[in-house]
Amino acid sequence: MIIDIVTIFPEFFNDFLDNSIIKKAIICNQVDIRLNQLRDYSHNKHKKIDDTPYGGGVGMLMAFPPFYDCIEKIKTPESKIIMLSPQGKLFNQKKAIELSKEKHLILLCGHYEGIDARVEELIDEEISIGDYVLTGGEIPAMIITDAVTRLIPDVIHANSAEEDSLQKGWLKFPQYTKPEKYKGYQVPEVLKSGNHQLIEKYRFEESIKQTVLKRPDLINQIELTEKEEKFLRNINFSVKK
Repeated sequence: MIIDIVTIFPEFFNDFLDNSIIKKAIICNQVDIRLNQLRDYSHNKHKKIDDTPYGGGVGMLMAFPPFYDCIEKIKTPESKIIMLSPQGKLFNQKKAIELSKEKHLILLCGHYEGIDARVEELIDEEISIGDYVLTGGEIPAMIITDAVTRLIPDVIHANSAEEDSLQKGWLKFPQYTKPEKYKGYQVPEVLKSGNHQLIEKYRFEESIKQTVLKRPDLINQIELTEKEEKFLRNINFSVKK
């Protein structure tokens, strides 16, 4: 996969690209992450890429020509162009899975009061990471890049990805490691039993309980199996149809 990030602050990504799973994926040629300095496409001799908005208003707006020229240079027939914006659809694990199957992502990072609206005619999708406003699109670009990269085949162990929270709609079951006892806090006995059938049952039930307790809003978005519906009824959780 290729991920092109269009930004006026490429240095913002230095540590992000040089650590952990992202670095490993780059070294192993599983992902090619390219930073594109938008100022290189400025039509201004001082590399200025913003201007005052037509009609007046507070602040500056990022100009259209640099984005147009940059996109025209880097896009291919396989590109999916995404503008990062609080006005977009909310990013979630389902969208991360969908994007991980693309061959080329182009992420546009806005700043100031936003981007000239004509850029919307060039993009395929507008994505938000939450209902709040950030200074720019660099942090959302990192979040999407991280979430998508780890889902590329062989970047992490396939079983690990499958057991992630939200991968199948549910939150992940609680996990524990050594020591088994500390200051009166203990690991559940079932996890030390060696009985894989009981452990699987425990994890199934705890995954549902965690979701009911912490994020019950997610449950109505899940296509429930008969087994899941039955357990929810057993714990007196009402599913809205």
